[in-house]
Amino acid sequence: MAKAEIEAGICGFVTRVETRMEGEGCAVSIESDCGNIQSLASELNAVDPIQEIMYRGEGPVVLKLAPKHSLHTACPVPNGIIKAVEVEAGLALPADASIRVTRS
Repeated sequence: MAKAEIEAGICGFVTRVETRMEGEGCAVSIESDCGNIQSLASELNAVDPIQEIMYRGEGPVVLKLAPKHSLHTACPVPNGIIKAVEVEAGLALPADASIRVTRS
């Protein structure tokens, strides 16, 4: 199982993602303080890991569902979900990612 904890930023919402390979697919479990992410989670139960990491064909399901559930375009949660899927599928090693935003 791969896990990700995503602190989305100024909104203060935290999302926890757990992924587990089941055959060729990857089961996805999401808990979040954000209502929009909760809505996305109700529809996102499993994904094809290869489809999630490429923009070929239909592209990532997670990124297709984001606008349907009114996620802000800068929300890091969809990418965090994809990173957890990628690690669980053995397509990447686990490593933290971050975005630092400042104003000068």
